[in-house]
Amino acid sequence: MTHPATPARPAEPKRATSPHKSPPKTLLRADLRTLSLLGVLAALIVIGGITQPDSFLDTDNVQLILTQASVIGVVTVGMTFVIISGGIDLSVGAIVALASVWATTVATQEYGFVGILFTAIVVGVGCGLVNGLLIAYGGMVPFIATLAMLASGRGLALQITDGKTQVVTVDGVLSLGERDSYILGIPPLVLVFAAVTVIGWLVLNRTTFGRRSVAVGGNAEAARLAGIDVRRQRLYLYLLSGLCCGIAAFLLIVLSGSGQNTNGNLYELDAIAAAIIGGTLLTGGRGTIVGSVLGVLIFTTITNIFALNNLQSDVQQIAKGAIIVAAVLVQRRDAQSTT
Repeated sequence: MTHPATPARPAEPKRATSPHKSPPKTLLRADLRTLSLLGVLAALIVIGGITQPDSFLDTDNVQLILTQASVIGVVTVGMTFVIISGGIDLSVGAIVALASVWATTVATQEYGFVGILFTAIVVGVGCGLVNGLLIAYGGMVPFIATLAMLASGRGLALQITDGKTQVVTVDGVLSLGERDSYILGIPPLVLVFAAVTVIGWLVLNRTTFGRRSVAVGGNAEAARLAGIDVRRQRLYLYLLSGLCCGIAAFLLIVLSGSGQNTNGNLYELDAIAAAIIGGTLLTGGRGTIVGSVLGVLIFTTITNIFALNNLQSDVQQIAKGAIIVAAVLVQRRDAQSTT
């Protein structure tokens, strides 16, 4: 008795073995951009070493460059977050000035180190809160809202100081700017800048807050449909920018030992320029903290080289302008290549 033949089982389709995925083009461009910025910075160091070999590479001068970069660097970290989200903050310089003079009044200095630091941060966050409310919930264009804050902040700073310099008399604040307070040869201001940079990088690249900021800057409507509270996110971003301005104001108080209504002059332009050459798109949706910090270091190094060689400041501004134009042209080329 023969058994019926069992039908042959169909052969299972072979699973496609996909090769290792190559890194996204955006990551490759970011790496190339970072390497390019490092190359520019290295070239500037070589130029400084050749033109002023005795003074440029001196330890004191290197510490000076890093210290001067610290104040505007902290502001740039906050500015980078704002620009990544598709916004802009023209009031950072005025906020730094207002926070520095408010924190150095006679009444504030009576509370010592803590009083000065607390006041500077509270004023910075308060100004950021006003900007955020006007933009996120008031529907104002960021350019107009922060421009109004710029004018108001400068005016209030002038009113507080009456055009005079407010000298700091608190020893705990002044001592931070002295060489005895250096840790392993590194000024405390530089350590604060490094800490803000690391925290900013972690927040942008390792948290949902950073991903939401990029999403809002890339496409606010798509971010809203994905469940992101766009208005609240923008409010938080301007609060962050104000916080960075408050910290920078305190660093500037330590650096100068005083509070003046002229503090933070043109900081908004320097911070925006540093973020742009670092690869942050003005239209939002892309940016790096590392690139922005390298941009700050490049501009600060240029300023130092020009000062050591007794070159006129107008030539320095022309050089900075050329760098900004070149960076924007590179951004446009990258944007066209992705479309």
